[in-house]
Amino acid sequence: MPHSNPERLPAIPPEQWTDEQKKVAAAIAAGPRGEVRGPFLALLRSPGLAHTVQQVGEYLRFKSPLDRRIAEMATLIAARHWTQQYEWQSHHKHAMKAGLSPAIAEAIAEGRRPTGMAADEEALYDMLTETLHNQSVCDVTYERAKTIFGEQGVIELIAVAGYYAMLAMVLNVARKALPSGQEPMLPWFPH
Repeated sequence: MPHSNPERLPAIPPEQWTDEQKKVAAAIAAGPRGEVRGPFLALLRSPGLAHTVQQVGEYLRFKSPLDRRIAEMATLIAARHWTQQYEWQSHHKHAMKAGLSPAIAEAIAEGRRPTGMAADEEALYDMLTETLHNQSVCDVTYERAKTIFGEQGVIELIAVAGYYAMLAMVLNVARKALPSGQEPMLPWFPH
């Protein structure tokens, strides 16, 4: 449900960072993200965790052998599951750049099963939606995903969804606002 309340964990001014926060922020900024933003502004309150989380994210986003279209689709599924606007805004553009069909992203945003998916997209969609809704997958879904992605791919796709679920929870609890001038792209589901 939309909120107009202020952010709970706004960015800590850099001049107030501890030495450990400065070190972690510098490492994040020196990596492929190029800056400290989004969930890492809240996570800096636990610098050791922020450092470890950013390493996992750096692997999943920039080093994983997963097809980027599939990895970004997994991210959108997690963002939709948690109705995380900031995460959706950020990764929707990455998904489009990676070649995900806008119609598939739109269906995910609306909470519908996309039509016209490729075999790998369908296997991913089934695996992650079952995982998120049933806390596991049936044998048929698992075997299909394993055949298409291999065991490493299955593990990495589950990790992508789990990683972005964790970040979505951080962002939702922190009430992270969208960048100035941006409007939410995800519809709010009725409660």
